[in-house]
Amino acid sequence: MCGIAGAITNKPIDQYFINNTISRLNHRGPDAFGKSIFTNYAGDYITFVHTRLSILDLDERSNQPMRYKNIELIFNGEIYNYLELRQKLSNEFIFKTDSDTEVLLMLLYKKGLDGLKDCEGMFSLAFFDHSKGTLYLARDKFGEKPLYYYRDTNGQLFFGSEPKSIFALSGVKPHIDINHLRRFLVNGYKSLYKKKETFFKNIDEIPPGSCIELSPQLGFKNYQWNKFIEYSPNNEMSYQEAVDGTRERLVNAMKIRLRSDVPIAFCLSGGIDSNALIGIAKNLLNYDVHGFTIMNKDSRYEEKDMVEYAVKKQNLKHTPILVEKNNFLENLSSLVEAHDSPISTISYYAHSLLMKAISKNGYKVSMSGTGADEIFSGYYDHHLAYLSEINFVDKDLYNSSLENWISTIKPIVRNPYLKDHEYFIKNPMSRKHIYLDCDLYNGYLTYPFFEEFEEKFYSNFLLRNRMANELFHESVPVILHEDDLNSMLYSVENRSPFLDSKLYEWSLTIPTKFLIKNSLAKSILRDASKDFAPNKIMQNPRKVGFNVPIDDYLDFEDKKVLDELSKDSVINEIVNFDKIKSLFKSKKRSNEESKFLFNYLSVRYFMECFS
Repeated sequence: MCGIAGAITNKPIDQYFINNTISRLNHRGPDAFGKSIFTNYAGDYITFVHTRLSILDLDERSNQPMRYKNIELIFNGEIYNYLELRQKLSNEFIFKTDSDTEVLLMLLYKKGLDGLKDCEGMFSLAFFDHSKGTLYLARDKFGEKPLYYYRDTNGQLFFGSEPKSIFALSGVKPHIDINHLRRFLVNGYKSLYKKKETFFKNIDEIPPGSCIELSPQLGFKNYQWNKFIEYSPNNEMSYQEAVDGTRERLVNAMKIRLRSDVPIAFCLSGGIDSNALIGIAKNLLNYDVHGFTIMNKDSRYEEKDMVEYAVKKQNLKHTPILVEKNNFLENLSSLVEAHDSPISTISYYAHSLLMKAISKNGYKVSMSGTGADEIFSGYYDHHLAYLSEINFVDKDLYNSSLENWISTIKPIVRNPYLKDHEYFIKNPMSRKHIYLDCDLYNGYLTYPFFEEFEEKFYSNFLLRNRMANELFHESVPVILHEDDLNSMLYSVENRSPFLDSKLYEWSLTIPTKFLIKNSLAKSILRDASKDFAPNKIMQNPRKVGFNVPIDDYLDFEDKKVLDELSKDSVINEIVNFDKIKSLFKSKKRSNEESKFLFNYLSVRYFMECFS
């Protein structure tokens, strides 16, 4: 796990800019740094910069850049199946390290970009083929590791793990994309990856499973190197076969993600996902689990009882992180600057404190449950999409499922649209529940922003299409963005076992009718985990989500806080500050107003930092 940056330019990059880039990426890789500068046959200069967080083979022999014959590589991430790949390559190559970097290098030498299809891992990488004069930039299948790039008017290209590395290496000043900020303020985090824009003009992010190829002969090419299979249910599959197949692949996904030469910490909540992973690690793979949890006082999001039950039931070492109001605004401002972007939700302010605690306790790797909801169906609107689908194919199943939904799920749903069990039956294309409060949020802007909700087509099946959009465009890209930046800020690598290609491809063969059972979403995952995770948690219908209300962090009755919030700010160009001030003083802020207030603060500090 590391930080990478580089460029292809028409003249050498000044050493000052290279040193500044290394400094700006030091948090991603404090253990070692390296650089490589060379030219192609057209006389262009290629610069590679790397900062290393040592996870596998801690010896300096595994530092990067790493070269074998005509292939030179820098990469950020982990190739989890590197031992299996190394075994296959051992008849052709002599390995000098025990690292996954060298395995990847040999694979690229043998197969070129096609070698990435053999990799189970998370990565962003750059490699240069000296024999062809071609630079390749690529990103993993799910987009777990970030990679940004910038092309100037002279055709030069700069790239890096974070925008700050591009600004440092190129010397270009950041220019904020105001339209993208307004999109975020009005439509929320689920709108951020609907378009190609980022928060900076002319800074693009390589999409998941994609590659850039740049050579003097062929110029600039941008294309997908990976395409996932479509939902193709095996209608002969039994429910138990679905459970058994899921368990087998999930256990293997965890097994290869426990490969590390340093200890691994676990993010622990009172929910299904983290407890399933911990159950596998602790009870099947005999890993000494240390769980970390953010605790808060709001009854809507509190999971203390379930967390304590999980800790006791599984005999876990546990570190709770208590919510505090100290220095919230100062910390938020620093976090926004570190992220080069607004923080998408207050949950990820809390998550940053979790990563800080994990690092403080000596860990360099964490494990989280990202992706389970989108792969096995975990959101409240999934219930309604499920009801809509089975309504037309199995009336008996529909009637029993509806009865279970009314008694178990409806009482705990807050979104008004999702309280109607016929929401998708009446209109399968309705998505009003997603940009729920856009009209309210528009009222705080000086100039309204309107953008229709868009959804890409992946499947004719409503639920499966929603899940794919959440996985590739709405939820998971934002979560991965925040996971990476929060963890790497504290030099911690975050791993997501549910984002395993074999597990995901298997999930696409499971008939949709199995995804929800007796009103319980993620029924396949629940039953696949019940033998090694606490059954009380596996059968809990309540979905809490990782959240902390803003009032738990910020005392709006504190005069110093109000004075700070009342200062003039560049954000007043796009928001009506008089209306915003009313939120500061409100004694009865709604949940929607609290969310907007956090987003406002996040955007405010972003604009103040980068304007």
